[in-house]
Amino acid sequence: MSNALFFEEIEIGQYWISPSRTITETDVINFAGITGDFNPLHVDQHFASGTHFGRRIAHGLLGLSWVAGLGSQSPNMKTVAFLSIQQWTFLKPLAFGDTVHVKTEVRDKSISGRRYGRVLWHRSLINQRGEVTQEGIFETVVETKSLAPRPHLRKTSVENLVEPMGDAGKVD
Repeated sequence: MSNALFFEEIEIGQYWISPSRTITETDVINFAGITGDFNPLHVDQHFASGTHFGRRIAHGLLGLSWVAGLGSQSPNMKTVAFLSIQQWTFLKPLAFGDTVHVKTEVRDKSISGRRYGRVLWHRSLINQRGEVTQEGIFETVVETKSLAPRPHLRKTSVENLVEPMGDAGKVD
């Protein structure tokens, strides 16, 4: 992760805009294939033309996947773990041909031990018309610049990387 940012290098209120991508029929068909979600709203033009959308639309979870992917480099962080998605809302459909990007804003951050911090990111998937199509909060664990020696651990669960939120702000 060259040029990746540490926990201390970001501030509440900072935001980043990701590169964009255009939604294609191939994206939707491939997503249907790998997830098994062949809902006719996504793959059957005849069926979808009779819905209130009037056309096929992309899976909402495909959009959420783009938020995770496009947002992962905007900003490029020293991320240790992804903890949760909170308050996620699907606001507008994703149409074939739409071009979307992600806006990521730091909403909150707290120290969790000597080596890690937790960050709450507000992420929005925005189309070419500037409309927010999906949004919510991602929570991650990010490495700090601390020079404290790392104990030799074989533990791999997230619980071993961070202290409970009740200890937020505590510095060992």
